[in-house]
Amino acid sequence: MVNNSISDQTKQTILKLQQKEITEQAIYINLSKRLKKESDKEILLNIAKEEGMHSEIWGRYTNKELKPQRFKVLFYSFLSIIFGYTFVIKLMEKGEVGSQNAYLKLSEEVPEATRVYHDEQMHEQSLIGMLDEDRLQYVGSMVLGLNDALVELTGTLAGLSFALQDNKLVALSGLITGISATFSMASSEYLSARSEDNSDAKKSALYTGIMYIFAVIVMVLPYLLFPSDKYVHALITMLILVVLIILIFTYYISVAKDLPFKKRFTEMATISLSVAGISFIVGILVKKFLGVDI
Repeated sequence: MVNNSISDQTKQTILKLQQKEITEQAIYINLSKRLKKESDKEILLNIAKEEGMHSEIWGRYTNKELKPQRFKVLFYSFLSIIFGYTFVIKLMEKGEVGSQNAYLKLSEEVPEATRVYHDEQMHEQSLIGMLDEDRLQYVGSMVLGLNDALVELTGTLAGLSFALQDNKLVALSGLITGISATFSMASSEYLSARSEDNSDAKKSALYTGIMYIFAVIVMVLPYLLFPSDKYVHALITMLILVVLIILIFTYYISVAKDLPFKKRFTEMATISLSVAGISFIVGILVKKFLGVDI
């Protein structure tokens, strides 16, 4: 039986929860459409069904029929394409902590809140049990490719920026170095995986190569966009992009694999920027003492 004597503040909280539940139902349904594994798809559809039931419960208090927030549904669908469904689900689960606290506070005025709270806990357990996305099995390869590219190419481009003082020459040198290093890293990862009797050695090499060449393209891009003599502008832009890549990728790994974010980001950014600084000084010294002038 619905309690009609609840406070206005509680009604507003319930309205927010209703909107959240109906939106998450749509998100889970969208995610399920992209899954090939039938067991995972079934879990998501069951959870979506429960989210819909929760929305109906809150609707009896608000007397409103809400629709999913279209932008939020599209946003999470986009994230799942870029980062995978594991990242999206865990990102959503992080938001459940605040909602569960809201459920507990509501329980005194709204008896159903306790049941919904326990359902949400079961959601989290079910979701964690299903997270075996293919790409997460190759996180080590992804980290290897990205880390190596960021450290190696950041230093190379920083050193060449002052040594050559010509963006087109720096871009040419960076692309040649980066593409060659991509094949080298992918081959090394393949041979390493094969030596460990890994049946998916080709996939490991592929993920390493993809992350490496992605970093190469992003880091060389400023040198192609800026005029030839604006090498300092290109260098600064490249370093900003490096920090952004580290930020985004570290956040992805921290969410998908439940790892600490701040420490990993600080460590990776410090190494890459330190190598860039040292290489820039090397470039200055090479140009000065060897008398290289292009």
